[in-house]
Amino acid sequence: MKRSVLIVAVALSSASACKAETGLASYYGGRGHAGEMTCAHRTRPMGSVVTVSHGGRSIRCRVNDRGPFVRGRVIDVSVSAARALGLIGKGIVRVSVE
Repeated sequence: MKRSVLIVAVALSSASACKAETGLASYYGGRGHAGEMTCAHRTRPMGSVVTVSHGGRSIRCRVNDRGPFVRGRVIDVSVSAARALGLIGKGIVRVSVE
């Protein structure tokens, strides 16, 4: 019984992790190593890799922190990820997260 409940829980968490979101993104100093593309997300598992898209650009970044804690934002990316997405100078942009 416990095993089947665990399998169902893992399957549901995997399905929700694959769901795409759209919303606002900002950038922060991050806790990763310099130049590493990392991000903060409220619910995605730590260590998982997400694809963030904006304005025809897409990057893959690793979730290594929780946040953002500002209403309406879905993700915070590191400075290096923000540069790759073209966020620097704009501050907050609408993105798609998969």
